[in-house]
Amino acid sequence: MNRTKRGLRTGASFALLEHARNHLALVLVVVYIPLWLTLEHVFVTPAPARFLLRATGRTVTVDGNHLTMVSGAVNTVTLIVGFMMFITTFKSLAFDRRLASAGYPRTFLLLSKVIAMTVASALIAGYATAVICWYWDPVRPGLLALGLFTATVAYGGIGILLGAFLRNELAALFVIIMASLLDTMLQNPMSNTGADKDGLQLLPGYGPTQVSVAAGFTSTDTPYGHLLLGPLWFLLMWGLGTAAFFARTRNHLRVPRSTQPTRRLT
Repeated sequence: MNRTKRGLRTGASFALLEHARNHLALVLVVVYIPLWLTLEHVFVTPAPARFLLRATGRTVTVDGNHLTMVSGAVNTVTLIVGFMMFITTFKSLAFDRRLASAGYPRTFLLLSKVIAMTVASALIAGYATAVICWYWDPVRPGLLALGLFTATVAYGGIGILLGAFLRNELAALFVIIMASLLDTMLQNPMSNTGADKDGLQLLPGYGPTQVSVAAGFTSTDTPYGHLLLGPLWFLLMWGLGTAAFFARTRNHLRVPRSTQPTRRLT
C-alpha cells in the first residue's frame, strides 16, 4: 500500500510539475480568462434571453450578458484544460515509454495524469468562478464552480485522447479551440437561435452548461444527473487514450530474444 501511494504521489508530482512548466497555459489562466470575461461583460448586451433547462423541462429568462459570461467561462476553462492535458500527454509519451520499460507501472502513469488534471481543473474552475463573481452575483457560485469543473474534466479527457494519437501540436490546438467554440456557441441562445433544438445533448459541454446556467440563475433547479455527463465524457475519452497508450508501450515491455547463436547437438 505504501509503495502504491509513493508511486502515485511521485507520478502526480511530476505531472503537476509538467503543468507548471507550461508557461503558455499559465498565461492563459491568469490573463485570458479575466480578459475574455471582461470583454463579454463590457460588450455583450444585457437583453433578456430564454434558455431551455432540459433537466427540469422549463425555459428560464435570464440576463443575456450574464448568460454569455457563463458560456464564455465554459469556453475558456475547457480550452485551457484540454490544451494542458494534450501537451502533458504529447510531450511525456516518450518518457512514459522509458519508465514503463524500466518497470514503472503503466497504471500509475495514467492515474497520475488524472490526479494532476483534477487538481488543475479544480483550481481553474474556482478561478473562473471568482472572476464571474467580480462582475455579478450568481445564485449558487459553488454549484457554478462544480459545473465548470465538470466541463474541464470532459475536455481534459479529450486532450488526453488527442495527445495519444496526434503528433502535431498545432493540429491538436486547432481541434480543441474549434470544438470548445462550437460547443459553447451552439448552446448559447445569444449566438444561436436554435439552442433549444434536440441533438445538443451529444455535445461534451452540454451537461456542464446546463449545470452552470442552473447554478447562475435559479435557486431550486439542480440537474444532478447532468453533473455526471462531463465525467462520463472524460471516462470515454480516457478509456480510448488508455488503450492507445497501452498499445504503444506494450512492445517496450517485451523481453528481447537472445541474439546468441544456438549450438546444434550432434
